[in-house]
Amino acid sequence: MSGLKSEQVSSNWKRLQQRLQAGKKQPQESNGVKRKRTDEENNSVNGFKKPKTTEKRFHNPAKNRRMGTTTSKPGDQNGASSTHSRLTSEHNIKPSDISAAYGAASQEYVDEVNAGRHPTHRAGKFLSLDCEMVGTGAPPLYQDHILARASLVNFHGEQVYDSYVLPPPGYGISDVKDYRTHVSGIKPSHLQPGVARTFTEVQKEVAGLLDGKILVGHALSNDLKVLGLGHPKRDLRDTSRYAKFRVESKGKPPALRNLARQELGLEIQKGAHSSVEDARAAMGLFRKEKSGFEEENRRVFGVRRAEPKEKATDGRGRADGVVDDAQDGEDEGDEESDLDLLDGEELDELEDNDKPVRSNAAPMMAKKKHKKKKRTKRK
Repeated sequence: MSGLKSEQVSSNWKRLQQRLQAGKKQPQESNGVKRKRTDEENNSVNGFKKPKTTEKRFHNPAKNRRMGTTTSKPGDQNGASSTHSRLTSEHNIKPSDISAAYGAASQEYVDEVNAGRHPTHRAGKFLSLDCEMVGTGAPPLYQDHILARASLVNFHGEQVYDSYVLPPPGYGISDVKDYRTHVSGIKPSHLQPGVARTFTEVQKEVAGLLDGKILVGHALSNDLKVLGLGHPKRDLRDTSRYAKFRVESKGKPPALRNLARQELGLEIQKGAHSSVEDARAAMGLFRKEKSGFEEENRRVFGVRRAEPKEKATDGRGRADGVVDDAQDGEDEGDEESDLDLLDGEELDELEDNDKPVRSNAAPMMAKKKHKKKKRTKRK
């Protein structure tokens, strides 16, 4: 500093003070854009900018939702969600199983009463049947039942068929002594010509829809009896006979309304019954326990084999690559005999058919061994 004059030092000091004062004022006067640009420059290293890291703002769907719109599903309420969580925690039920059971149950269905065959809803592989009945016979109980309404829904709970039914041949409208309106929902006006279809027509249409299908329902023997129809027993899935559903009722057939409340969280049959609603509840129970139903069916009837395609036959009249029933070890039984097993018989009776075959097999094996020993002795 000895080489500098005092005037020059004082002027340089003044300039430095001015620059320092200007630097202090700049952050106060600068706007948000300049501050952002300054931050980016300060964060750069060796001429390369650091990647921007910004905090994600909390997403509030209620702010962005337009007025008058909702995201809840039809029928989705706090009570249902609490039921789902309780089933998961207390009963150790998988959430996927709960979704499978409640998914279609929470949908909004539009039922068309007495519409006959629905024009667009497809039947599919699984159909659920329920019937409403009215009373005939001697007073005061009128315990004889005749068909008054028949309904079918598909696997997804959609209505496939629904019709009021006139009394069957041999009965007239005057024979109906008890309409049971408080339970069945059937009124005298429903069973009039021009409103209800004839018994023969309904029987034929229902039989055509059920042909080759897996039939689901609750106490199906009663429904099939009033329809005058049969169905192969291995193709029945009866929720009143399913072992898991009989635990709470101590082995007795449980009521459908109790099962719907306990397993699905649904309240049905509060007043007059609806056969469409009952058929839908039975299908919901089947969907929830579908794997269990199929496993129970396989234990009784064995694994169903696909029908073989037509192939060139050998000299013995058998198609190449097709194994005989006896070789396969599965006795499927006669379909015609299955039709007679609908009214109260137990599934265990089907397994007794194998006993004569086993008893004959033992002497034949002993005979072969005995012959072998004789040949050995001769040598």
